[in-house]
Amino acid sequence: MDYHKPVLLHESIELLALKPDGIYVDLTFGGGGHSREILNLLKGGKLFGFDQDPDAIANKPDDERFTLIEANFRHISRMLRLHGVRKVDGILGDFGISSHQIDAAERGFSLRFDAELDMRMNPSKSLSAKTVCNEYSERGLIDILKRYGELNRPHLVSKAIIEARPLESTFDLVKAVERFAPRNKHGQFLAQVFQAIRIEVNEELKVIEEMLTQAPDLLSPGGRLVCISYHSLEDRIVKNFFRAGNFDGKAEKDFYGNLIRPLEPVTRKPIAPSDDEIIENPRARSAKLRAAVKPSEE
Repeated sequence: MDYHKPVLLHESIELLALKPDGIYVDLTFGGGGHSREILNLLKGGKLFGFDQDPDAIANKPDDERFTLIEANFRHISRMLRLHGVRKVDGILGDFGISSHQIDAAERGFSLRFDAELDMRMNPSKSLSAKTVCNEYSERGLIDILKRYGELNRPHLVSKAIIEARPLESTFDLVKAVERFAPRNKHGQFLAQVFQAIRIEVNEELKVIEEMLTQAPDLLSPGGRLVCISYHSLEDRIVKNFFRAGNFDGKAEKDFYGNLIRPLEPVTRKPIAPSDDEIIENPRARSAKLRAAVKPSEE
């Protein structure tokens, strides 16, 4: 699809282990690629899609089995309850930003276009990239550049941003920091800076954590949670929660030596896109797919 080509489509749908009459959730509806594949396999079941981006509404399929919830998926439990749903058979999350958001120059996600510093997945949100760049303290900028961008010298980049104020556009940001890019890693460095600011604007990691803590109670026994991550920060959160039931990855065991965790991993290692998929869709190259299941009640 032009809006967003679904990544690891067949692998993620297979891991959901769909029941034709089940109830499922697509946390990131976007272009609707994953949702349409789920609907193709449902017979009597229902699918709920979440998306906070108004641009995604145009992709809504005309299908009585589908309900689009225009909200951030951090509110998954509350929003599903409003639709009379307390248990689901599967949840699919394709994290990160969509191809549409990257390619829409005016949204300010891409360093390829000179656009207003925005980066909001939800345009009605008050915090934007412009606010972060122009109003955050040096300490605050250092923190997000190190934590979310994993930069080696965040203090230098932070100081450069402050000295270049006011920053109005994406190119203003590029000009302010590009001199600190390591040799032969210009694009990667700038992508890390943009990623850090984007994650801060949208609270992306916190949103994933909030969803993960709600998922076990939402899933029926035997229900599955399938997650596609695009960078190590996202993947680490998912991996730790699946393996240890928490976000620091420290496993706890009961008296009998059994791991205390609400979900059981289905994938021992993350599944990566095939070479053919990466050639067809280069934006899939960093994707990692993991799945977990809620144990059946004894």
